[in-house]
Amino acid sequence: MFSANEKKKFGKLKKGLIDIVGSENIDDSTSGRLVYSYDATPNYQSLPDVIVAPGSAEEMAAVLKLCNDMETPVYARGSGTNLCADTCPLKGGVVLLFKRMNQILELDKENLTITVQPGVITKEICDCVEAQGLFYPPDPGSMAIATIGGNISENSGGLHGLKYGVTRDYVLALQVALPNGKLIRTGGKLTKDVAGYDLTRLFIGSEGTLGVITEATLKLIPKPESQKTILALYQDLEAAGRSVSSIIANKMIPATLEFLDQDTLKAVEGFAHIGLPTNVQAILLIVQDGPAEIVDRDIQRIAEICREQQAVDVQLAASEEEAQKLATARRTALSALARLKPTTILEDATVPRSEIAKMVRAIADIAQKYDLRISTFGHAGDGNLHPTCLTDARNTEEMERVEKAFAEIFEKAIELGGTLTGEHGVGATKAPYLKWKLGEAGLEVMRGIKQSIDPKGIMNPGKVFADVSIEREATAK
Repeated sequence: MFSANEKKKFGKLKKGLIDIVGSENIDDSTSGRLVYSYDATPNYQSLPDVIVAPGSAEEMAAVLKLCNDMETPVYARGSGTNLCADTCPLKGGVVLLFKRMNQILELDKENLTITVQPGVITKEICDCVEAQGLFYPPDPGSMAIATIGGNISENSGGLHGLKYGVTRDYVLALQVALPNGKLIRTGGKLTKDVAGYDLTRLFIGSEGTLGVITEATLKLIPKPESQKTILALYQDLEAAGRSVSSIIANKMIPATLEFLDQDTLKAVEGFAHIGLPTNVQAILLIVQDGPAEIVDRDIQRIAEICREQQAVDVQLAASEEEAQKLATARRTALSALARLKPTTILEDATVPRSEIAKMVRAIADIAQKYDLRISTFGHAGDGNLHPTCLTDARNTEEMERVEKAFAEIFEKAIELGGTLTGEHGVGATKAPYLKWKLGEAGLEVMRGIKQSIDPKGIMNPGKVFADVSIEREATAK
């Protein structure tokens, strides 16, 4: 409940918001606020004070200025598919929606770019450009519902990350609303631009802690002319991991190189019913694309390497339809696993490709140590694994073991030269561990940047910067 002073302040805030966006574009009802009190992250929920849907960059900037003047927290939210509690309004305040800023503004075939508003669904961008023979490679698992603004804010990856890179590799220019109410533009339709600091990269992956993206220009490439898909089957987890390293060491970069363990395979097959093998310990889903003669050569050699690394079978997708079913099934992994227990906690510890076999084994050992069900899948080709714990948040004792297990997984990833998060972001969930990766000096640099752009701390508070960091020596051994 609001105190008298808080009611007065909120009344002033609400009036200001109505003046900017109109009463039809704000919602402070209990039901409306409840809808946006959580995202896809388990165990995080907090009610915002009001939901606002600006219709333009100028309205967005005006809303930010009002909130900044009144020191009201602001949370930019796309579809809420993130897995690090980044869009959960932990400190109350205003949730910003992009449902009125969801237009593709320009498809420029001469410069191979597409300019979009932040609320456009990622798959809509992919479908639009592919109809013109072009290709936007970043393809997070949630691409059918995730917004491009959210992808940029989290620097999302996806199945194509190994060969084509991640979201930051395709963002050429941004328009950003700052907390002081100013709009800035960064970058452009350029191949080269070294005029000053790279502000575009600064905002990519900043998780809404510095400003709000209101427009983006993305790089496109020609659509590959052909592709082939194979499944390599293993009875040894580490052999699958060694295959990943060996393929890359043989100077081949597949378009997709995905790992699924047996538990994940069973869940996906139970969900998708496409005939996935469930009697093996792991599979690699491998796709190569490009000119037909190169694809044929690479797929043949990759299959040989997998067999050399103890694959018990290698299967070629018989048709484009079958290949699409396999890719779609892989994208359903999280949904398939989430059906099995009340709480699903998915992480994304990432290591150098050469260490993938060690990381796969470490996850399995840690799961056994803490008597937990941890299924593992992920983008093995770029070292990005998704250990996924199936649990129940109501079981306090088990959740304590889950926390200890993931702390050890994070620590092992860093020990192997990796990182806490490869694509999901820091948000609230990884913030207490960020010091492990960056050190205190690195955190101080980030705090300085945050302070210079957002001195009142209104932008997505409670994310990236933890109130209290967990010390590495304090984790369970």
